[in-house]
Amino acid sequence: MHLYSKSFLLLLLILVTSNHVLAVSPNFTTKNVKFVSHGDTLVGTILKPDHPFAALVIVHGSGQEKRMMEFATLLANNGIAVLTYDKRGVGESGGVYAGPEVGTNNVDSTNLNLLSLDASVAANTLLANLPTKHIPLGLIGASQAGWIIPLAAKKNSNVRFMVIFSGALVTVREQFRFQFYTQGNSHFWDTHTEEDARKHIFNDADRYQFIDTDPCDVLSKLSIPGLWIYGGKDIQVPVKLSIEHFNTLKSKNKLFEYKLFPDLGHNTAFSNSKEPVETAIKWIKSVRFLKRRT
Repeated sequence: MHLYSKSFLLLLLILVTSNHVLAVSPNFTTKNVKFVSHGDTLVGTILKPDHPFAALVIVHGSGQEKRMMEFATLLANNGIAVLTYDKRGVGESGGVYAGPEVGTNNVDSTNLNLLSLDASVAANTLLANLPTKHIPLGLIGASQAGWIIPLAAKKNSNVRFMVIFSGALVTVREQFRFQFYTQGNSHFWDTHTEEDARKHIFNDADRYQFIDTDPCDVLSKLSIPGLWIYGGKDIQVPVKLSIEHFNTLKSKNKLFEYKLFPDLGHNTAFSNSKEPVETAIKWIKSVRFLKRRT
């Protein structure tokens, strides 16, 4: 009985000590920051490892998104400094949110450019908080961020690379036509062909009026590396058509790459599979030596 008690106490001490070490020894520090974009104050958090090999600003998708702390933590635990912030008009950030939840249009060129300005200012804020200015700074995001990130990168010469999950390389109008066609049906590709989808994309009437954006126009003017990650069963973005446009850009000596996961859908970054994010981190490590662009 006495020996059992000593063993039990020793085990308890080990468990308590281990938990204590995990609690007080994170792989990064955190700092809340504020920055002003287009006259509005946005609020976010910087997660900074001791010796980051890269830095990323997380750019939002189309929803009412606050700071994406879980995703930021994953990146920070892999040696990447991260700034994640509340989208304008959401959480603690000022400004006005635009989106269907509040009855406004968030895909018009004016709003996409405004959000890209927010991302650009966020990038400068993160850069100012890094231990050295030589750490490669990039933008990462999913879905609608696929339109916003290239716009922000074009505005900001400090941005040296970009990672985009499930970002459409088609115009906003074409993406909308496809999304209306699939109607959120997860079995869409079981009953439709690529030919069906393209016929609809190129011929369907527009349901909303807005100023369109073509990401390929912006990307053709960028010289920084970029990685796109797609899911083959995506029902929001026409992946095969996007990859065709990607290959056209690639043929013009752009430093772009893509990775297709045939069995995944739209939410590649937040799926049950760890492989998409692991692929992104591995790719970022491969471009960390790039010089600041001129």
